[in-house]
Amino acid sequence: MATIADVAALAGVSKSTVSRALSRPEMLLPDTVSRVNAAAEKLGYVANTAARFLAGGRTGVIALVVPTLENSFFSPIIGGAQARADADGRQLTVAVHSFAGGSLAPFERLTRQVDGFIIVAPGGSDDIVRAAATKPAVLVDREIDGMSSAVADTAAAFTLVVEHFARRGCRRLVYVGGPDGSWQDAQRTKAVREAAARVGVSLDVVGPFPPTFAAGAAAAPEVRDLRPDAVIPYATALGLGIQHVYLVAGEAPPAVSSERAIVEALGISDVPAIDVDGRVLGDVAARLVAQRIADPAAEPNRVRLAVPVTWGS
Repeated sequence: MATIADVAALAGVSKSTVSRALSRPEMLLPDTVSRVNAAAEKLGYVANTAARFLAGGRTGVIALVVPTLENSFFSPIIGGAQARADADGRQLTVAVHSFAGGSLAPFERLTRQVDGFIIVAPGGSDDIVRAAATKPAVLVDREIDGMSSAVADTAAAFTLVVEHFARRGCRRLVYVGGPDGSWQDAQRTKAVREAAARVGVSLDVVGPFPPTFAAGAAAAPEVRDLRPDAVIPYATALGLGIQHVYLVAGEAPPAVSSERAIVEALGISDVPAIDVDGRVLGDVAARLVAQRIADPAAEPNRVRLAVPVTWGS
């Protein structure tokens, strides 16, 4: 097996130059980097990424923290962040912590093992989340002053959903809210209230509910009592649970907004479908946290990703 000394000898440079060429190529002349890469490829040399990070006082590990594993929305975010971490030679580890209880003990133990955090949809106060971020951190689906974040602009998409239902002649809408204390739920609630007032339709808000099928089924009686023309759930699973209860009772459910994959799979027409690209969200978050790790003193960076809305098949 080829060693770094073998690469150095073939390229005609020192071992330290090989190390820099493979880890920090921007520090060397392009010709030197090219010679080192050519030698490494010829010899089949594979750099020890873990050793490189440890030599720099880092672990090479990023933690992605989600509040629950029950919400399928987080899966593509994890996938996108994992792919970006792999491309950058880092390892991604996934942990569960909601921050809602106020205890940071499990988070503090994790802090000692990683270089930075991607914190997805954390509950709890801004102060609690800030206190947890003793290592470079990026928030996903929450914004806090002084912290970098990547957010899917679902509030704007929910505004479009209200407008679409109003154009269809729906006069009574129900918004089924998400988890208690959710930043995104607060954004969406505000957006649908303002949109409903602007277009002149009635809006009832029920909740909070966890973003699960079972919670949607539990919310269905309250929704049915309001006799809505259309329902806007915080999460797809909530909407599916509500529709299930209607169908079991032999009743036609009202129009329910959903996500594009569900609408396309069921062949539903003229139903607004929100299309959040979770993989892109995870990729952006991983890029941002890498920047924070490289330069912790840099100004926080906020990214808001547009969320398209389609209208079914």
